[in-house]
Amino acid sequence: MRILHTSDWHLGRSFHREDLLAAQERFVDHLVETVRAERVGCVVVSGDVYDRALPSVDAVRLCDDALRRLRELTRVVLIAGNHDSAHRLGFGSALMDDSGVHVRTDFRRVGEPILIGDAAFYGVPYLEPEIVRHEWELAERGHAATLGQAMRRVRDDIARRGPGTRSVVLAHAFVTGGEPSESERDISVGGSSHVPASVFAGVDYVALGHLHGAWAVTDRVRYSGSPIAYSFSEERHVKGTWLVDLREGGVAAEFVEAPVPRRLARIRGRLDALLTDASFARYEDHWLQVTLTDARRPPAAMERLRGRFPHALVLGFEPEGGGADGAPAWAERVRERSDLDIAGDFVAEVTDGPASAAERVLLQEAFEACRRKEALT
Repeated sequence: MRILHTSDWHLGRSFHREDLLAAQERFVDHLVETVRAERVGCVVVSGDVYDRALPSVDAVRLCDDALRRLRELTRVVLIAGNHDSAHRLGFGSALMDDSGVHVRTDFRRVGEPILIGDAAFYGVPYLEPEIVRHEWELAERGHAATLGQAMRRVRDDIARRGPGTRSVVLAHAFVTGGEPSESERDISVGGSSHVPASVFAGVDYVALGHLHGAWAVTDRVRYSGSPIAYSFSEERHVKGTWLVDLREGGVAAEFVEAPVPRRLARIRGRLDALLTDASFARYEDHWLQVTLTDARRPPAAMERLRGRFPHALVLGFEPEGGGADGAPAWAERVRERSDLDIAGDFVAEVTDGPASAAERVLLQEAFEACRRKEALT
């Protein structure tokens, strides 16, 4: 069985106000051609098909076109990610099953496989911990507990299958060992966002979604990453899909690179140097995040930069030696900090004292309530 593993399409997303729909269409063309050329038996899409719960009409049209074209060539298994609305994405899934497009968005069905050839495919959509914990009456909170319970149900079904059945799990989660970027939505509320790769023991291949960089956590547990860069932190990513052969005794995976709409780069320096230094010429056709280090903020800086770098998108200002008060930039202060910690800082700022334990509990409950509401839309 040969499968093509992809995820995190985020259809409808823009890049700092740059429309990416044409680039996403190019990726779909590439995906279809890869399936045709490589004789793929099943395409697995591991969540975040759309960028938001209420996708645009153009995003829905592109998804419809992609699934229709893929179905003409192969079977498709698709799950909901944390950006998707499970209810909306799952509409009509029972009808689509008959066509060979299998959409799995209901966590209650994680132990029900889709059988394709000699392989059983188990769709484990994004599991919102507080919703799943109550439904499954789990004693523990967090992503590890909910995904652990889902995988117990998967393994129970695998045990009932014949010895020649291969197993493939699609999951949308943050597995320890993967490298995050700045464009994934934080899922840490409701307990630690990380789960160990060992939770997937006993499965032939695990097709992960959520992190945007392609990554082999183990030989059998992999992230395909997003097909397009969605933040400047992904400037060194190589985007694409995993072409996976399920073989007797193991798996073989080959990475297939996707087309690049435009290269990314982050550059910094004084404005005059950026505008005149020949060493920056190679960035003239890139999407750019520019950080100016002039002692004083130059007037009309972005307008002047775009005279040389027409695709400059983001402009920051970090004067050499630090700001006027010596404080680090906001991006540095919040990097790798949870929403709860940032909200706690806000409380401390407006009340002249750190958030109490009771206030942090209230903040966490508020975040969790927002997540539950979003997951149910």
